[in-house]
Amino acid sequence: MTRRLGIWIIAITAAAAVVGPWLVHADPSYQDLADRLAAPSREHWLGLDELGRDVLARLVAGARISLLVGIAVVGISATVGIAVGSLAGYLGGWFDDGIGRMMDVLLAFPGILLAIALVAVLGPSLTNVVLALVTIGWVSYARLVRGQVLKIRELEYVQAARALGAPLGRVLLKHVIPATMTAVTVQATLGMAGAIIAEASLSFLGLGVQPPTPSWGTMLDAGRSHLFDAPHLTLVPGAAIAILVLGFNFAGDALRDRLDPRAT
Repeated sequence: MTRRLGIWIIAITAAAAVVGPWLVHADPSYQDLADRLAAPSREHWLGLDELGRDVLARLVAGARISLLVGIAVVGISATVGIAVGSLAGYLGGWFDDGIGRMMDVLLAFPGILLAIALVAVLGPSLTNVVLALVTIGWVSYARLVRGQVLKIRELEYVQAARALGAPLGRVLLKHVIPATMTAVTVQATLGMAGAIIAEASLSFLGLGVQPPTPSWGTMLDAGRSHLFDAPHLTLVPGAAIAILVLGFNFAGDALRDRLDPRAT
């Protein structure tokens, strides 16, 4: 049940992000100051914000930002983490020790605080948000892959490939890395939820996507000034973030149960 619910939440959000602009006939940047803070109505299903902009249109546009950041951060982090973790686990020695110390240093700082510091130095923008989240995100994939490779490299078929003189790249790409994909897939699904929360947090603090580009985090920040006279400005983006993150967590848990051979 939770697996289907998670998949449906992700699918609906992705569909809204792709085709939403053609279904919601409103410009997310258009301002109707005469009706600012209007409550949800037949004309504006989710109401208007403090500048008279359609909340539904901005919610759909913000979904594209959240999914774009999530896909970019997870894709780049997983690629870097797989490469570094597989080499560290397979080669061992000084290379493994050096990568281990680097990961320990990065893990010594709370992830969101390190991301805030990096964006504050680089400047607030979507690109810098992705860069900051990748800087801290690859570590979890590298640790996961390294642990998997330490076991996989001792398996008979890997030892046989090495004994036959297969080059390092072939052994890793054909025999070692594919065996880690199950764990990486689950981690990536859960990592999407973390990236979405991190992007919303940075945008909420003014360090992420800059106005007038819609973002769920900036919508939440703007709405907190109108908790009593226009609560929909806070409830709508807050609910969207919670539901999408819950969907990815449901999907990740379901994938873990389905792909784990020890699951009953």
